[in-house]
Amino acid sequence: MPLATTRRESAPPGLDLSRSAVSRYIQLATLFRRRIEQGAWRQGQQIPTVDELAAECGVARATIRQALDQLEQEGLIERFRAKGTFVRGTPAKRLWCEVETDWSGLLRSREGAEIETLSIRRDLPATAVPPVEIGRPAALYRHFHRRHWRDGHPFLLADVYLDERLAPKVTEEDLRTKTALKLVASLPGVKIGDARQTLTIGTADVETAAALRVPLNAPVAHVRRAAVDPSGVLLLVADGVYRGDVVRIDIKLR
Repeated sequence: MPLATTRRESAPPGLDLSRSAVSRYIQLATLFRRRIEQGAWRQGQQIPTVDELAAECGVARATIRQALDQLEQEGLIERFRAKGTFVRGTPAKRLWCEVETDWSGLLRSREGAEIETLSIRRDLPATAVPPVEIGRPAALYRHFHRRHWRDGHPFLLADVYLDERLAPKVTEEDLRTKTALKLVASLPGVKIGDARQTLTIGTADVETAAALRVPLNAPVAHVRRAAVDPSGVLLLVADGVYRGDVVRIDIKLR
């Protein structure tokens, strides 16, 4: 039997939906989804009424209904006439993807991952490559736009820029199975002199949200990796956008 609501959720400090260009109902759907994820609204529990949520969030009742429609479509809540709205389930189990912080970890293939190549562009000038703080550019680069999947879910959208001189050595099997750094490090005759990784946190734009199947403005992790050969030539730049709900960063403290 569904459990009755035991307390009313308080609004997060500083909640101001007007400061974002994202529709208010999408912002609220993200907020309510997070409450279910974190257990503030537990499975079987009745959530606050539309009137209560509208008062809490300072929006019209129609906006609350739109947000709840999103959760209902995802199978997270269920509405009952004259009874209220109850939590039906929790978001799908997260597909943890570790962003490694050492060289051996960066070369490790993701277990169960499948890599889809969306497009390839050849003979791009060095000016087309995202700026990095190491190495000097090669003359030309080949660009691979790829999407990584696990268990039928996309978790990483990546843009890989590889020195055009090395590109002919890359096989279709390499593209299907190897992460960016492993791809370049495993090429015959290639030696890595230095490599760097930077990570920043952001939100999904329209294109990223569609590709990774996440809500607009959902949290994402941007990871940029670069590798140079012993002479300092920039062999690889890889920009990856990870779904924020599946990425985990483990850092070993010395």
